[in-house]
Amino acid sequence: MEVLVKENGDFKPSYCSDISEKQNSTLLDDEEVPADCSTADELPGSTKKKKKRNKSKKKKEQLEQPDLPSAQALQQTDPPSIPVDELIPSGEYPIGEIQEYKNDNLWRSTSEEKRALERLEKPMYNAVRRAAEVHRQEIHQEYLEARVAAHWTPNSGDKTVLQYDDVMKLDFGTQVEGHIVDCAFTVAFNPMFSPLLEASREATNTGIRESGIDVRLCDVGAAIQEVMESYEVEINGKVFQVKSIRNLNGHSIGPYQIHAGKSVPIVKKVENRQRWKRVNFMLLKHLAQRPYPPLCDVKGSYVAQFEHTILLRPTCKEVISRGEDY
Repeated sequence: MEVLVKENGDFKPSYCSDISEKQNSTLLDDEEVPADCSTADELPGSTKKKKKRNKSKKKKEQLEQPDLPSAQALQQTDPPSIPVDELIPSGEYPIGEIQEYKNDNLWRSTSEEKRALERLEKPMYNAVRRAAEVHRQEIHQEYLEARVAAHWTPNSGDKTVLQYDDVMKLDFGTQVEGHIVDCAFTVAFNPMFSPLLEASREATNTGIRESGIDVRLCDVGAAIQEVMESYEVEINGKVFQVKSIRNLNGHSIGPYQIHAGKSVPIVKKVENRQRWKRVNFMLLKHLAQRPYPPLCDVKGSYVAQFEHTILLRPTCKEVISRGEDY
């Protein structure tokens, strides 16, 4: 490499013979001059090279520095104690399970008019999704705008102990700004009851698939009953057909109102020809029991319940309360 050196007012060539071609290429890329050619700093434009060299060194130092520990995403505790507002600081809550409308309602999914209606309802949708996330996280907040309510909970001092052959239903709801999300599932420790739980679960999912705007409620009930009563349960060597409970229904939900007027039967009822119109929420609650004894609150009967809240949007159905395992 040849470098011009200023000596007594004249420029003379000077050579750095120990720099290989590979090193030379590297030096040119980094805009540096070898240490034993220090007189090159006196060349015109060497100040600019110094600045570039300093910038290059700073970049190298930054690359060599270890990354600073970033703020770790919050993880929910067990039992849950962190509010969902802290877990999801963006305020945009997860969308539930989306299902398309069927048959004559397929046009809704591509209608620009219906999509525009959905955009107008976006704040309300986000509020109910927040309630659904609270439901999933099972947190506790002690104020009206977002709280957890249970249908029944053991009082202090309750001596009830679940046994291996017990079937337990968990049913509770949440609400945000009056938008209610209700959900239930059943737990059984003895695998003997698995068909009973499966009957209720599949009947619930069938009801969700069949539901929609302008769908007759009696048709939904007929589909639910058909699936429910296709199951049998063998209990202690005796086979029972699973039965739908006629006087228990799904229902519509209104602002701050868990039962908002319309009921969704879980059996075929020809006389019930009501249809879903422009309703925001509906709750599908399906319970199954053995034929005898006939009342679900009689000792010796086994009842399973699965329940979901679905949002009837203009373009599709959204299962708000759907979780990873129910």
